[in-house]
Amino acid sequence: HACHTAETALAQTQKDLDLVRCGERSARHMALHDELTALPNRRHLLEQLRHALTESAPHGAGIAVLYIDLDAFKAVNDTHGHAVGDEVLCITAARLRAAVRHVDTVVRLGGDEFVCLLLGVANTMHLRQLCRKLLDAISAPMQIGKLQLLVHASIGIASCPQHGCITADELLERADAAMFAAKRDGCGFAFHGDHP
Repeated sequence: HACHTAETALAQTQKDLDLVRCGERSARHMALHDELTALPNRRHLLEQLRHALTESAPHGAGIAVLYIDLDAFKAVNDTHGHAVGDEVLCITAARLRAAVRHVDTVVRLGGDEFVCLLLGVANTMHLRQLCRKLLDAISAPMQIGKLQLLVHASIGIASCPQHGCITADELLERADAAMFAAKRDGCGFAFHGDHP
């Protein structure tokens, strides 16, 4: 009887441990993912980017950061409400994921800002083609209920080693600055250092 009680206690302990582990996995997933779109978040991106920069340092393997910002997104929220705005963000997230390779990472930084992290891609021509593909995917008409919306975006690109092998935060900042240049000049996308 004592043996049976010990087995039951052991089984219960194992169940409790499994629940704790499951809870930890769930908490980690929540900490690293965006609730609305289920995409990885900024924290996840920085972890992955730091790891990629450390790993690639000896070989100089290409790392590209595409910083994507929706144009005039505030007007969508103001005109149609936040529920429609949220739907636009979810559609954008799905389109970005579908447009890149399965090995690439699509992240929602927050608001209407997204990032695509590409590893092993440093070819400028390939990056230009991908940016055009992403811009076309985002700007295809979005049907939300009875509404049909046209949304456009601007993309900034920074890559390593082309733009210097630097920290994750600096690479992200350079892509962000390039995105602002693309938005300012209305050219769709821009590489870091292309536009003064």
